[in-house]
Amino acid sequence: MGEEIQLIVVTPEKLLFDDRVENVIVKGSEGEMGIYYDHAPLATRLGIGILQAQSGKDYHTLAISGGGYLEVLPTQVTILADTGERPENIDVERAQRAKERAEERLSKAETDPDIDFIRARAALQRSITRIRAVSGE
Repeated sequence: MGEEIQLIVVTPEKLLFDDRVENVIVKGSEGEMGIYYDHAPLATRLGIGILQAQSGKDYHTLAISGGGYLEVLPTQVTILADTGERPENIDVERAQRAKERAEERLSKAETDPDIDFIRARAALQRSITRIRAVSGE
């Protein structure tokens, strides 16, 4: 096992994760990034996506569905997320229905000026992220 970093993931409601891991893969505002021990300091906004962390042979997955911030220090990663869920707490059927509603709104966005394209696209990304977290993609 290599060097480890402390990963802390917090939402306004709860502490989602607090443990030592070998690496973290998370989506920042500029795209997906991998973080390992002794990473250069960094602060950025979070994107909607899957957070994966590895501890030996164990993998930890979280669905990060809202905005927030990521701070990277050489031995610690802190994520302050607006929303986040563990796969076992996700209602897949509800996420699938949300995905279908968002896809329907997006398909009508060009012809219906009342549809907020940006909100519909974000809703679609959130629902896909939740489904992916459960399926392990």
